[in-house]
Amino acid sequence: MAKTNIKRKAWLKKRVRTKLSLGHLGKYPRLVVFKSNKHIYGQLVDDNTQKTLLSSSTKDKDLVKDLGAVSTKVEKSKVVGYSLAKKIKTQKIDKIVYDRNGYRYHGRVKAMADAIREKGINF
Repeated sequence: MAKTNIKRKAWLKKRVRTKLSLGHLGKYPRLVVFKSNKHIYGQLVDDNTQKTLLSSSTKDKDLVKDLGAVSTKVEKSKVVGYSLAKKIKTQKIDKIVYDRNGYRYHGRVKAMADAIREKGINF
């Protein structure tokens, strides 16, 4: 239990550090990533109005068909990234700030970011 608590505290510190280093808060919408052992979530937040503009995750009903065709969590993250990019394009947003939420830029977090970049969203 103590080891888990120490890891959680370290992750919370990293979250705060990464948010402080983002810099452009308020200027562009922020894409926040959260991952669990089974799912990955992404939501676009406007920091000025403190509202969620859009979101997508592996739990979305409209992605069931696309997610059924892939097997790994990294591939599922790419599908969620493509879905987010499509939704961002419909909102006519071309530049965002990517908030990795204290997670390493590796694996699923990187796959989602690469999928969004492939669709032409800059961050």
